[in-house]
This record gives sequence, C-alpha cells and structure tokens, in this order.
Amino acid sequence: MAVLKAWLREPARHSTEVLFPNARGGRLSPDGFADLLAKHVALACQSCPPLRKKHVTPHVLRHSMAMGLLQAGVDRAVIALWLGHESVETTQIYLDANLALKEDALKKTSPVNASVGRFKPDDQLLSFLRNL
Repeated sequence: MAVLKAWLREPARHSTEVLFPNARGGRLSPDGFADLLAKHVALACQSCPPLRKKHVTPHVLRHSMAMGLLQAGVDRAVIALWLGHESVETTQIYLDANLALKEDALKKTSPVNASVGRFKPDDQLLSFLRNL
C-alpha cells in the first residue's frame, strides 16, 4: 500500500490516467493481470508452500475482496457498485456464499434451551414416503 501511495504522488509520466499500465503504458488487460498474478503467486509459493494447493485467480481475488467488504459491514449496494454489477441482486451471491453470516443468522434463530440434533422420521412417516 505504501508503494502504491508513493506511486500515486509521482507526477504523471504520460497523458494516460491508467493506474496499472501494461508494458506499453496502456491499460492492463484482464489477461495481462492474470499473467502478473500467476507470476507473483509462483514467487510467493517459494516462501509459502501451502499456497501451491490454493487456486488463486483474479476472480478468486475479486470474490475474496467482496466477501471481506461484506463481513466488514459494507452495504451490498456499495459492493455492487464497486464491482461494477448491473444490479444489486447480482451481489446476492456473496450473501448466499458467506458461511459466517449464515452461522450468525442460525445462532439468532436457535431456541435458547433446545437440544441440537438431527431429525429422525418415525416409521409412519418413512412408510408414507416409501409408498409415494
């Protein structure tokens, strides 16, 4: 972050306002970003071998960032705008995928003095289901 802040304070080198330029000074393409990411993940694997077992892609980074914002309490409308989603409903997948949010919601709905267990149907219900 410190390097990025210092870079942003530097005077503009070209007429372009591209934050992350490619080798020619133009806009970095999605493929260019994926190549850079793969290069840096390979380098990081040298000092962090467990990273080799991880699937790190631009989409994974995007999804992780959205989940982090969601867990930090950022409104999903803001996340949708930041991600460039056409609809706030598209961002709903992050809510659906967030296990921590699901666990918190379940904790709020569980009866205080109830025992936790699995439902076991009685013989009458099983018989009914078998005859369907």
